[in-house]
Amino acid sequence: MEINRDEYVDVKDALKRIGGSMDLYKRLLGQFTGGDHIDPLEEALNNGSMEDAARMIHSLKGVAANLSLVKLCAIATDLEQKVKNGLEYSDSFAELKNIYYITSQQIAEI
Repeated sequence: MEINRDEYVDVKDALKRIGGSMDLYKRLLGQFTGGDHIDPLEEALNNGSMEDAARMIHSLKGVAANLSLVKLCAIATDLEQKVKNGLEYSDSFAELKNIYYITSQQIAEI
C-alpha cells in the first residue's frame, strides 16, 4: 500500500506556519521524533491515570498540530475526547500508535 506523505506530514502548511525555514522544520521534527510519546501514555492508560493520559494526549495533539502532522493530530483529538468522556478508547489508542509510527517513518524521509 502506497502511503501519501501529505496525509501524514503537511510540509507546505508547516513551512507557512514557521516562516518557510526547512532547516528549522527539520530540527523541530527531529525533536519530536527524539521524544518518547507513546510509552508514557500507554503506561498512564494502563494504570488508569486518565487525567495524566488526557494531559499527555492534549500535548501530543498540540505538537502534532503545530508540526502539521495531520493524521496524528486527528486521532489524538479523537482519543482525547474518548479519554476525557470516559468512553472506550482502546481502538483509538491502537490507531494512534499505528499512525504515530507511520508518521515517524514519513518524517525520517524528509
